[in-house]
Amino acid sequence: MKLFRKGSWKDLKDLVPRLSVLHKKIPQIIQLTRLDRPVGIYLLLWPTIASLWVASDGFPPISLLVIFVLGTIVMRSAGCCINDFADYRIDGEVSRTRDRPLVLDKLDRQDALICFVILSSMGFCFLLFTNMETILLSCAAVAIIVIYPFMKRYTNLPQIILGVAFSWGILMAFTATSSRIPPIAYLLFIANLLWTVAYDTQYAMVDREHDIRIGVKSTAILFGNMDRVMIGILQASFIFIQVLAARYLQFSAVFYVSICFACLLLLYQQYLIKDRLPDLCFQAFLNNSWVGAIIFLGIVFNYL
Repeated sequence: MKLFRKGSWKDLKDLVPRLSVLHKKIPQIIQLTRLDRPVGIYLLLWPTIASLWVASDGFPPISLLVIFVLGTIVMRSAGCCINDFADYRIDGEVSRTRDRPLVLDKLDRQDALICFVILSSMGFCFLLFTNMETILLSCAAVAIIVIYPFMKRYTNLPQIILGVAFSWGILMAFTATSSRIPPIAYLLFIANLLWTVAYDTQYAMVDREHDIRIGVKSTAILFGNMDRVMIGILQASFIFIQVLAARYLQFSAVFYVSICFACLLLLYQQYLIKDRLPDLCFQAFLNNSWVGAIIFLGIVFNYL
């Protein structure tokens, strides 16, 4: 049985010089992976390590904390690579994304794909230090990351797919700690999914006019003039489920203080998006990193 098809050796030979020159494109790769815009890392990181704190009863092993922090960084970066791979034509039609490396031909699609494979492999290597349950969940996570960028072509609900992707680390935090997924993990998963749909709808509001013109779908388009109301409902549901989880876990008053601050930030976001101005909608989206940070701190201080 032949291990390589005809021409595969040539492909491998072509790959070696490509890898050797990638290091010369570090500034473009940083832009491709959005390491210069870390808000996406924060939005993925806070709920993931917050769940690690809950799963570990407030005392997560340093090794797991390092694995999940590094894993969050590389997998969010991998997601950006596959997103630009999928959207290289669409991005050129949207003013906010016209300066991305693939649009400007500073990198090509194969560069993006290679970076995705390398980063995903790094994330997988980190998880080899956990357990089989977490490794199996990670395989599903990669599949969701790959699927998400293409969903905006077929459904008005791509934000739900992103919500699943950005909440998957919650389940993995529990399996890495106890090899199982308890009911509280699903509650936190649902809360984070709703929050993700809310803030990614704010993000989609920035590009709504462009998306309508080029045929890209989103919840911002689906909700139409009800966008602020729907975002408010999603945010209120997120807070409500967080309170339910806190009562289930018998959290102290310090966590509820953090919830109050989070509510104030969410109300501020509603103020920012009231006129649906793209720049202010983007500011509302960015503000969510503080919501995640405050809730995470409330969990940490609760256990302290």
